[in-house]
Amino acid sequence: MRTRQLVMAATVLSLLASTAHAQAAGDPRDAEIQALRAQVQALAAKLDQLQARIEAPAAPPVIQTPAPAAAAPAAVVTLAAGKPSIASADGQFTANLHGVVHLDAADYEQAGAGPITTDLRRGAAATDTSHARDLSSGTDFRRARIGIDGRVFGDWDYNIVYEFGGAGEEDAGHAYEMWIQYSGLKPFHARIGAFAPSYGLDDQDSTNGMMFLERAAVSDIARGLAGGDSREGAEIWANGDRWYFNTAVTGRAVGVVNSQATGISQPFDSQLSFIGRLGFLPVRTDNAVVWLGVHGSYIDRPADTGGPDTAANGVRYGITLQERPELRVDGTRLISTGAINSRHADTVGLEAAAQFGSLFLQSEYESIKIERMNAVAGVGDPDFHGYYIDAAYVLTGEKRRFNTATWAFDGPAVNRPFSARNGTWGAFEVAARYSDVDLNYHAGALGAAPTTDAVRGGEQKIWTGGLNWYPNSFVRFMLDYQDVTIDRLSPSAASFSTPAGAQIGQHYHVVDLRSQFAF
Repeated sequence: MRTRQLVMAATVLSLLASTAHAQAAGDPRDAEIQALRAQVQALAAKLDQLQARIEAPAAPPVIQTPAPAAAAPAAVVTLAAGKPSIASADGQFTANLHGVVHLDAADYEQAGAGPITTDLRRGAAATDTSHARDLSSGTDFRRARIGIDGRVFGDWDYNIVYEFGGAGEEDAGHAYEMWIQYSGLKPFHARIGAFAPSYGLDDQDSTNGMMFLERAAVSDIARGLAGGDSREGAEIWANGDRWYFNTAVTGRAVGVVNSQATGISQPFDSQLSFIGRLGFLPVRTDNAVVWLGVHGSYIDRPADTGGPDTAANGVRYGITLQERPELRVDGTRLISTGAINSRHADTVGLEAAAQFGSLFLQSEYESIKIERMNAVAGVGDPDFHGYYIDAAYVLTGEKRRFNTATWAFDGPAVNRPFSARNGTWGAFEVAARYSDVDLNYHAGALGAAPTTDAVRGGEQKIWTGGLNWYPNSFVRFMLDYQDVTIDRLSPSAASFSTPAGAQIGQHYHVVDLRSQFAF
């Protein structure tokens, strides 16, 4: 500020002196004086600007802030139709929680037990020899499962399910399904882990949508040889609009030696088997579906349950065909071949199903053959067979759904869920089945001792009628009535404490109810 004042004072004095001199002397350089005056005014203006800039506060530095990165898409959490599901925004990653609870109750109607000398009803095990067989009425959590399934990186599917239910009694808990699947090469899918490989229609029917509490006995026997629940293996399957194909290589089931013995470790070689299935849809419209197919399995190496030091007369490679009478509240198997020392075994099955609106029909035929180990002259290789026929009609107009993932049929959709407020009742379905499985081979006549190659596994015939109520897509109640006939000759007087060839079968009825919650 002092600098500006001094400069201005000196300049003004100089100008005044020059002006006075010019006026006194009449100097003609008046124009030059006016020019100098203009320059001084301009210089003063510049000094004012400079002074203002010096005295003004310093402006903060300008910092270039990078634009914030786009936030990652949030996960999408849904309860579609009440089912918990989490998915990434692009659908490349998903996780779905699911659970299944089946509570069964049954009341067996049998003839009262008579004297042990005359009432010769028996089960399949030596523990049944002390009394006439009395099947136990009661309840059972047939299935109690919780699991998670989904997709990772778009092309990889997975499923992990833990099971707490059981047959006749609840289990402590075990792995039921654990598998991964690559689906990036459509229409092919490759799966490995523990699962139920695709064997047939009854095998692949959803347990939450089956017409009856259990599969037909012959289906359970055939599927359990090389496949069935919790089977370790690898499978490749593919499908189009009208066809399906799969092939699988399998080993043991999780926690079992073979399909008939549970809870036993496998100290020696596990079973090695192969499965295949092929089918097509000659008719597929909005209101009608017709399915025809064929399936089979081959046991190349039965499980080695004895090891190399087994005695010559022991059953080292045993295959046992046996089954419960299509209900698991009482876990007794009333038909059984016993362990057959085997080199190989194979099955062949035919399958057919048709849906016309609310009417549904399904049937399968199974043939099972076992090649004995160390066969001798006069001892043949046994073969067995069985079949079933199912029919169902949805009274409320819905129809059973065809599942393109399993190429089998699920329960009907529920168009009008139960609501007391709206006066809707859900879906009602009536169903009927006849099943027949024959595990006899050269069984012989009543009262006769068995021949060397005889297998007296017994024949089981069951008529079943059912009423199914679906209040909504999560809840179902099933009421079944069964008429069961077991025709079986005593295979051994020693094992069954009966005369060889005596009738140890029986005829009884059972009423059973299932309460189901599944999502």
